[in-house]
Amino acid sequence: MLPYASISAVEAALGRNLTFAETLWFNYSATKSDYFLYCHNILFLFLIFSLVPMPLVFLELKRFSFFDSYKIQPKVRLSLEEMFRCYKDVMRMFFFIVGPLQLVSYPTIQMIGIRTGLPLPSGWEILAQLLVYFLVEDYTNYWIHRFLHNGWGYEKIHRVHHEYPAPIGFAAPYAHWAEILILGIPSFLGPAMVPGHIVTFWLWIALRQIEAIDTHSGYDFPWSITKYIPFYGGAEYHDYHHYVGKQSHSNFASVFTYCDYIYGTDKGYRYQKKILQKEDLTYGEQQNGGSYKTQQIKSD
Repeated sequence: MLPYASISAVEAALGRNLTFAETLWFNYSATKSDYFLYCHNILFLFLIFSLVPMPLVFLELKRFSFFDSYKIQPKVRLSLEEMFRCYKDVMRMFFFIVGPLQLVSYPTIQMIGIRTGLPLPSGWEILAQLLVYFLVEDYTNYWIHRFLHNGWGYEKIHRVHHEYPAPIGFAAPYAHWAEILILGIPSFLGPAMVPGHIVTFWLWIALRQIEAIDTHSGYDFPWSITKYIPFYGGAEYHDYHHYVGKQSHSNFASVFTYCDYIYGTDKGYRYQKKILQKEDLTYGEQQNGGSYKTQQIKSD
């Protein structure tokens, strides 16, 4: 809740007029508690999990030839019932794990110093903080994900997420409850290291989940704006990880590719890409997640 009774009081405290965005923020947040503002994350996550994958569901059902040419594993067809079952499982975890976790984690937000007041951060400040958040989350997620591919971690926890060898948008948050809790840690490390405004935190949570849906989309569109992000992995990069499944020792990073390159865990992927570039092949033959047209992927 803002400690000002009016816009004129805020402007007097700041020594300047409020920007249009700051005026909107004051009118919306002035009488709302910080806890209520933080809990907006629950609504944002629900909307993202429910709505962002919907265009992908439409493409999966209609199978337009134009868009099918960009599907990474084109022989895999999921029915509406199968996709809805995945969504129901995600929502069950959302209401029993993700939502309650958001409700009880507010003291952590207070402790690390996420602010809700004025002034609002500049665009450059938001971009810089988001970059830090993505880099920190990507690095720590890499090592946790790699750990989850050992025998115990995979069999007890991570195998749930790999139930979709040809991932779909709804499968991005589809995971064991323990994995949801564990991978929540990297998401909070960046804001803990570089605390910012609650608006930046909202953007961070939303963009990270949208990115996860993108990398699980099953489509590699050449016009995607993510193609212009340096070292961004994308759908094709992560799809390979799902395709190989339990035996995968490649492509553990969640967003970027630099960790896999530095630690040598992208060798299997790069080897297969090299073969495909030479033979001009695409994904395709097997129903259980696709295969290269003339090459059966084994363990990398």
